[in-house]
Amino acid sequence: MNKLLLSTLLVVVLSTVTNAQGMESTVVNGEVGVSLGAAHYFGDLNTRAAFNRPKPVVGIFFRKQFGNYIGLKVSGHYAALGYSDQYSKNDVQRTRNLSFNTNIFELAVQGDFHFFKFLPGQPGYQFTPYVTMGIGFFTYDPYAYLAGEKHFLRPLNTEGQTKIAGREPYNSMALCIPIGIGFKYNISGQTNIFFELSHRFTNTDYLDDVSTTYAGAANFDPLPNGDPSPAMLLQDRSYEITGTPIGIKDRQRGISTQRDQYIFAEVGVSFSLTSYKCPPVRN
Repeated sequence: MNKLLLSTLLVVVLSTVTNAQGMESTVVNGEVGVSLGAAHYFGDLNTRAAFNRPKPVVGIFFRKQFGNYIGLKVSGHYAALGYSDQYSKNDVQRTRNLSFNTNIFELAVQGDFHFFKFLPGQPGYQFTPYVTMGIGFFTYDPYAYLAGEKHFLRPLNTEGQTKIAGREPYNSMALCIPIGIGFKYNISGQTNIFFELSHRFTNTDYLDDVSTTYAGAANFDPLPNGDPSPAMLLQDRSYEITGTPIGIKDRQRGISTQRDQYIFAEVGVSFSLTSYKCPPVRN
């Protein structure tokens, strides 16, 4: 009985030491991954932050791991965003009748913090929640449809840019600050699955081409044949609802004190990049 007990104890000790050495010798250097999910816009056309018109987002990333808890991630995303006043429950916004769509191309650098030690293939270390924060930039170019024809809005200067003093054309590139949470789970070998929800604060109020006040129809030149130009028709589309335009000069069109934002909800798969570090030799 004593021999059996000693043999069992020896097996347990050796197994524990072997697992500990294997865990110490496996080093996670980073990850590469892809993601797919939903994107949504919040701004002058979606002031109540309704999440009712999601559009697709796809992403790729590389994460460099520094120790067991800190990582530095470089990511790239493509997303479609858009909204319309017709989705609003506010009568004034529905009468305003503006809409937009845009494609987003984003590049960001983020710091990730793992709450738990994450070691693929090691029991007890296959799951962790994490938080992420960083900075990036993105390009955007809002457009709308008029009589079935697509018009990019930035060149039309729909709020009187270049016509009214103090109103400059907005840039097609802006900064964003991603802040998010997520969790990941190692399903087998070096393959992981993850979910991430991240909010993007931006430094632009023209993601939707709406920010300040109406320029007034007089600030838009007609076409050579005397017909209203697309810029004149797209800067104030209330006539489609009421028959009479409401966009007189200097009447509020947007909320210039608030910047536009967007959010990504993504699921994805990643592959851990690991190496083997020989355990130290004990004399």
